[in-house]
Amino acid sequence: MIAPNKVQVLQSFLGALPPQMAARLAKAVEVDRLSDGTALPHDLILDGLRPVLRSLEPARTLTPTRIFCRPFEDLLVAGSRKEKLAARISRDAIAPVWEWLEQTLAPDALRRYAEGVKEAVFTGQMEAAMSIAGEFWPAASSAILEALSNDKARKAARRILGSDLIVADAVEMAQLMAVGPEILEVQGVLPRPAPALGDDLLWQLRDIYDRVIAKAPDAAPFVAVIAMNRLERPWEALKLPLFVSRQTQDTLISSTDMGLVGEIIFGRMEGHLSAIRGARSVQFDGDALAGEVAAFAELSMGIVKGVEMRRDGKWGQRLMKARAAVAEAMEGYMERAPREILAALPTRRAGFKGGPRVPDIAETLDPERSARALSYARLIAGCRPFAVAASFASALKDASGELVAALGLYNDEILRELRAAEGEKRAHVAAYLNFAADLTALLMSKEEGELLRRRGRAATSPQAA
Repeated sequence: MIAPNKVQVLQSFLGALPPQMAARLAKAVEVDRLSDGTALPHDLILDGLRPVLRSLEPARTLTPTRIFCRPFEDLLVAGSRKEKLAARISRDAIAPVWEWLEQTLAPDALRRYAEGVKEAVFTGQMEAAMSIAGEFWPAASSAILEALSNDKARKAARRILGSDLIVADAVEMAQLMAVGPEILEVQGVLPRPAPALGDDLLWQLRDIYDRVIAKAPDAAPFVAVIAMNRLERPWEALKLPLFVSRQTQDTLISSTDMGLVGEIIFGRMEGHLSAIRGARSVQFDGDALAGEVAAFAELSMGIVKGVEMRRDGKWGQRLMKARAAVAEAMEGYMERAPREILAALPTRRAGFKGGPRVPDIAETLDPERSARALSYARLIAGCRPFAVAASFASALKDASGELVAALGLYNDEILRELRAAEGEKRAHVAAYLNFAADLTALLMSKEEGELLRRRGRAATSPQAA
């Protein structure tokens, strides 16, 4: 047993390794585990490498556990959860279900499967490894579904697996393993990331869907979900339910099992909505929040293109409600943006009462205010392409117009201050000018921001003096 403090040190070290080195180490560890090596703490090392491997996505060594997961790998998600969501299986459920099969449900079948896969992988016979898996998946599926066939059995399984969430995950694992070869066909015709879902692919998926529904009807809705998770534009997966049902309206599709794709897309949209609502207006990451808006808008536009939305339909009502909530949240940001940004560029009245406002450079640039101002500016810049789809275009236009007008006046005045400044005061004024240039680049254009910097450099050159 490794001491907890040493575990933390080891995982910190592993998480900081260069990607290629992490990939080589992960492969060596997995090969050692595959050969039943006992000298290395396999799980501990792989857990430490996982953050690096996620960014790299290297080709991983095939193992019995990894092949076991192939039918449902497209549904795996990481992170904590409070409820079971359809067609999303927690990675944390893999180990308990595997141990349940190993120790209780199918120990002999799992042992033969694991030994056969190891031998096939070591000798490079990948087709043989997948053939062995194809025989094991239905056996594992039957064992799990039989063990969860009634309430009494479910209670017993809950005690073994640890929670109702994992029990629900085990059901979906079993449903997909029942049609493992067909799911591999879906993965084969849609290598990740698939750019589009054309007619040829639709016919192939329709053929697979028909075979799945004949073999295991409960697994049929997952065909479209797996396609969705492999597409660059996930809403295109709605073409399959349309193709199967021959319907175009959301009121009809949403009431069928094939409406699961739409439900998942709406779930993702509402996840982005929660992130938008949950951001703190005082301290937030403008780029990240704009990314949430962009993702919401993209899904919103995509589902409208994919299905004929009726205002009185289930999905139509849900979409309007989500758009209204995003618009309300973003209109609040747009209303605050001019106030927060201009507060970081303080001004004062020049000369007499009613005189023009000029930069107030009595104090140094406030780092907290300037950081918040830049967040608002990045939010406005990042949301411009998506404000119409998210229903706050008018609020963004008003905020941008007010800020562009104010910045234009401020930039002219700060240049005058810079030309007149000397000594330490010049550096003080230059900090305000550079900050104004950052805002100008975001709110007007990069060219305008760079032009202001060049004018600032010209104002302080020896020739200008």
